[in-house]
Amino acid sequence: MGEIAAWLNKTLPDDALICNGAGNYATWMHRYFQYRGYRNQLAPTSGSMGYGLPSAVAAKLVHPDRVVVSMNGDGCFMMHGQELATAMQYGANIIAIVINNGMLGTIRMHQEREYPGRTANTGLRNPDFAALARAYGANGETVTSTEQFQPAFERALAANLPTVIEIKIDPEAITPVTTLTAIREAALAKAAG
Repeated sequence: MGEIAAWLNKTLPDDALICNGAGNYATWMHRYFQYRGYRNQLAPTSGSMGYGLPSAVAAKLVHPDRVVVSMNGDGCFMMHGQELATAMQYGANIIAIVINNGMLGTIRMHQEREYPGRTANTGLRNPDFAALARAYGANGETVTSTEQFQPAFERALAANLPTVIEIKIDPEAITPVTTLTAIREAALAKAAG
């Protein structure tokens, strides 16, 4: 995700709008993406999951001439994924990136830190997000390696439809600087005293 966020930083126009909800997935953009203007990011201050997609649809309707990218964790996207129907209905040609690690990552991270090895209810059984996008009439692509992202994003920019790019990532990659295993091991070491 670091390489992808850095590539977006080099590629997106200065006035691009980045929208995201609450989740560890947003930390890659916060670390590797330089916001070049005032009000170029739409994000919740209250930790609201699911904010990215509906805010991107609204942003694109207000600014149809700007590139609008919605960053979403898989859990966030599942909260308001049906807003793809709104994007289709009103021609809000956004690019929604779904970072799919198969879990509610932030909650899982906190569980591993506070209760190492004793996690509950953070795993997700997700749909095929690219197929879901196509079911709405939007474009949908699945990315399983970093090299696949650039051409998928370029196709999304050229499309005259909303696009969902699902990025499947390793659940261990929980933040730009650590893994779930490292968090668990640190918590276990601290508990052992």
